Amino acid sequence: MTETHRPSGRALDEMRVIELEPDFSPYAEGSCLAKFGNTHVLCTATVEDNVPPFLRNSGQGWVTAEYGMLPRSTHSRMDRKRTAASGRTQEISRLIGRSLRAITVMDGFGERQVRVDCDVIQADGGTRTAAITGSYVALHLAFEHLKKLGVIEDIPLKSHVAAISCGIFEGEAVLDLDYPEDSNAGADANFVLTDKNGIVEIQGTAEEDPFSEEEFLKLLSLAKKGVKELVDAQKAAIEKSLSA
Repeated sequence: MTETHRPSGRALDEMRVIELEPDFSPYAEGSCLAKFGNTHVLCTATVEDNVPPFLRNSGQGWVTAEYGMLPRSTHSRMDRKRTAASGRTQEISRLIGRSLRAITVMDGFGERQVRVDCDVIQADGGTRTAAITGSYVALHLAFEHLKKLGVIEDIPLKSHVAAISCGIFEGEAVLDLDYPEDSNAGADANFVLTDKNGIVEIQGTAEEDPFSEEEFLKLLSLAKKGVKELVDAQKAAIEKSLSA
């Protein structure tokens, strides 16, 4: 088999340049600008002193998320969403919310709601994975804000959570697909994992022929490697914020 040449020139297991810039928004309780190469997503966390009706008087809090793409985040302009969000937008919003709730101690911050907004500034593949990875930093910093105010004693998070895409491109398993790879992949998958290798969610699809269990395991192995690097970046971003 001939060697695969990724359009970016990266090795099969090499991610794009990852940057997680904490405290990007000065007004939000927690924020992070997540850059996966040319994909840039601004994640902000807002703390509200209320919860949805189904959680009132329960002693539990709630974490939810909203995702959206700015009109010129892609090569052609998209209409600004002024009515109901599209199915894709709703699906990604719910994915981000589920991913954050999976690692949050829901009775650890009182009857409060944290709303995480993920706005795609620039898209080049992997917007949902960048959103999840950056959202964790924003959520963590929002809880650090509550701790600094004396509202909570401990950070109510059980682990880190991050996400990465993997796929089959020109017959090879590759890590962190950009748009040219994603749009031509034989199969692609998004992995949401914790720093303890816990699986939160896997979304995998064959675009051409079905892929094998062996290929899936290769993708999972790549995803674990990628998430480890992302968690290290999350820790560095949080430390940068706390030491500022």
